[in-house]
Amino acid sequence: MSGSAPNCSTTPASLSDLTDAQIRRIYFDWRFWARDDQLPPDSGDGWRVWLLLGGRGAGKTRAGAEWVRAQALGLWDRQASASSGAGPQRRRIALIGETFADVRRVMIEGASGLLNVHPESERPVFEASNGRIVWPNGSVAHVFSAETPDSLRGPQFEFAWCDEIAKWREPDQVWDMLQFALRLGASPRVCVTTTPRPLPFLKTLMADAATVTMRAATHDNAEHLAPGFVQEMERRYQGSVLGRQELLGEIVEGEQGALWRRDWIDAGRVAAAGDLRRIVVAVDPPVTATKVSDACGIVVAGEDEQGQAFVLADLTLEGREPHVWARAAVAAYHEFQADHIVAETNQGGDLVVAILKQMDENVPVRKVTATRGKWLRAEPVAALYAEGRVAHVGRFEKLEAQMMSFAGDGRAGGRSPDRLDALVWALTDLKLTPLARPGIRTL
Repeated sequence: MSGSAPNCSTTPASLSDLTDAQIRRIYFDWRFWARDDQLPPDSGDGWRVWLLLGGRGAGKTRAGAEWVRAQALGLWDRQASASSGAGPQRRRIALIGETFADVRRVMIEGASGLLNVHPESERPVFEASNGRIVWPNGSVAHVFSAETPDSLRGPQFEFAWCDEIAKWREPDQVWDMLQFALRLGASPRVCVTTTPRPLPFLKTLMADAATVTMRAATHDNAEHLAPGFVQEMERRYQGSVLGRQELLGEIVEGEQGALWRRDWIDAGRVAAAGDLRRIVVAVDPPVTATKVSDACGIVVAGEDEQGQAFVLADLTLEGREPHVWARAAVAAYHEFQADHIVAETNQGGDLVVAILKQMDENVPVRKVTATRGKWLRAEPVAALYAEGRVAHVGRFEKLEAQMMSFAGDGRAGGRSPDRLDALVWALTDLKLTPLARPGIRTL
């Protein structure tokens, strides 16, 4: 526990001497229960942004929800005493998440969301059809999705809570629109709760003189998590970049470490895959077709009936012209009896599909477009390896070298990780994209 205990008129000799009202007051007094890193900076410190970087399950959402509750009801600040009375009320607040669904599922209705941190007498009403939360005292919080930055044009607020900002597609644009909207009250402020990622936006925000950054690790909140959860997560991820990021709340960048661990790959290595229900060939075409251009990543992967993924082949070609890599991809499709080819189309658009169709007009092609950086796309795939859900059929030394050297700048050894890009597209299609499941394939 941290913070100050409630100011009761008399001090009870024991907990059994507390009245029901006193117990209820203590139960909902966040200052009494919160850790120091879950409480905002002193209000007189001149800050504008409270940035809470934390691992998974570190209590970030609860901290954000309790801060919004305090602002909406004018309950407290850390500089004022408990007896100073409530502050200004009828406040206007913005709630921003990656999507509307995320705001509702996590920030509003989640176990640590806004509706669950209030006593019944203070609990706001969530008007889903209007996209807002209304408190009994008249304060209002409006819901926004980071997918639509322009929706923040026009409204104005005193406070805002931004959750998982490191997941937003265009955080810079949304943040800029929010700053123009924070124009009410004596001191507009923002609470940002997120698991960090090595993003330029996040590093810029941390460097801002008006930002106060706090950190929380998953193990700090262990008593409120499932028994053994922290120990299991540390067993799987300790020592990895993913573990430092997702459990310790650290920003890991540059050459400080790779997203993958060698033992994850070695532990899952097998001689054969057996029966597979789905097989895909993933293609990451080069930008140009010169001798010094990036390679064309071509990786074949499959999934068995139990949901285990297998990397079957790395057929990447160095600096080849379109008809060469297209012919190789189509040949792999037939050789491995794949379900379809997954083709990244950011550089060539529909031309990539057209080139593949020239080799075989009947080959099914699934187009994918990169809307996020390489690191963000690779994270969930690296997690699959950590969980033992991906196996390599044999050794793929060049591919595995890229995996081990892949860094926060999205490069491997200073170059574009073409093999790794194709691997990520293949496993994302197999394991992270909802698809119909065809019949069994046997290699």
